[in-house]
Amino acid sequence: MRLKPVALFIGGFVVYALLTLAVLVFYKDDPAQMSWQHRENFNAKVISRYKLSGKYSQDDVTGRLGGPDITQAVQLNGQILQLMYYRTHRKLPDGITTEDECTALLFIDRQLVAIGDVAVNQYQQHVSNGDS
Repeated sequence: MRLKPVALFIGGFVVYALLTLAVLVFYKDDPAQMSWQHRENFNAKVISRYKLSGKYSQDDVTGRLGGPDITQAVQLNGQILQLMYYRTHRKLPDGITTEDECTALLFIDRQLVAIGDVAVNQYQQHVSNGDS
């Protein structure tokens, strides 16, 4: 009994499709294992999908993106404000991550409330006013 080339091709394609599906379903992206270029792209893609109407906790975000590249925090009137920066675009190839190469995420009491320049402005406003 000899298998026809078409049957072998179809069988091989099915095996390839199943392996690909298994990788997509079970493989989790790990930012800690990515090169800096891939991590920047990954961070930008994930952050662009966050909507403030969703309830994203700080644990949800750090679980997906890993630890931030830069962070600032303050406690005001019993609330904790944390500004977390994730690098999303490199400006200078100097090996140093700066705030202008990142996208900021503002958390108040561990809930995401603002993204990007709005997050930085809200954080600075709360800190300069001394209240939240």
